[in-house]
Amino acid sequence: MYNDVFYKSSDGLTLYARDYGCRGLSADNAPTILCMHGLSRNSKDFANIAVDLSHYYRVLAVDQRGRGRSQYDPDPNNYNPAMYCQDMFALLDHLNIPRVSIIGTSMGGLMSFLMATMAPQRIEGVVVNDIGPEVNPVGLARIQSYVGKLAPPASWSEAIEQVKSINGPAFPDFTEAEWATFTRNLYTEDGDGSLALDYDAAISKPMDESKEAAVPPDLWQFFAALKAKPMLLVHGALSDILTSDCAERMCAEHPRAQYLRIENRGHAPTLDEPESRSAIHAFFEELYSY
Repeated sequence: MYNDVFYKSSDGLTLYARDYGCRGLSADNAPTILCMHGLSRNSKDFANIAVDLSHYYRVLAVDQRGRGRSQYDPDPNNYNPAMYCQDMFALLDHLNIPRVSIIGTSMGGLMSFLMATMAPQRIEGVVVNDIGPEVNPVGLARIQSYVGKLAPPASWSEAIEQVKSINGPAFPDFTEAEWATFTRNLYTEDGDGSLALDYDAAISKPMDESKEAAVPPDLWQFFAALKAKPMLLVHGALSDILTSDCAERMCAEHPRAQYLRIENRGHAPTLDEPESRSAIHAFFEELYSY
């Protein structure tokens, strides 16, 4: 279903991405979509939509450093969006991919702002999932309260309950099966059956030490780089990270913005929602004139 890609960062870490290829065209000829996850997530978040989109596009889903199958960084100060963006360009260079479109969830969306600023010629379009240049401090405090601080669960059922306690308000209509899948994407199981969150707990250190490390200041100036790119903004109606006021300003300032509000979703929509899937397909069809 996908190929494993291991590559080196500029500072020597071994990083990982899933390459779903493209079923309809050769990888060299297909437009490429780069999927970037949120702070404590990983490439597994995009498993369903990546398979779906790979009928028409080459799809890459990454594990940022310190997550999933990517190497943990011995220096926690490197867990920051600017470094992650450098890693993404290293991946694209490794695969000889000159241009991509981006699907960025939360932190991945912030990274899309920075990448469009750093190398605008390499970014063709962006799907921004529930994040903006202003981050609601209520949601930020919630994230800071648990990332890197949770005790390991004793069982999968305990892990599911732990995840529900944190994310329940964001997904009020989730079924038990959806909670189980959501949880399994967050944890890894060792050979002895013990469970651990699938990220380095140290990713929280820069964020805990300074607000600027959690959310870079003056993000509106970086968002401006997206104004020349087609953009779809996906917004969870219950989000405690992206406010309606910020979403409205983003759309007002972006001449080519499309907007999708997802009911019964907080931070962040999974992008498996039927309305998300339909809007994302339409966005890329228009972008690439399929």
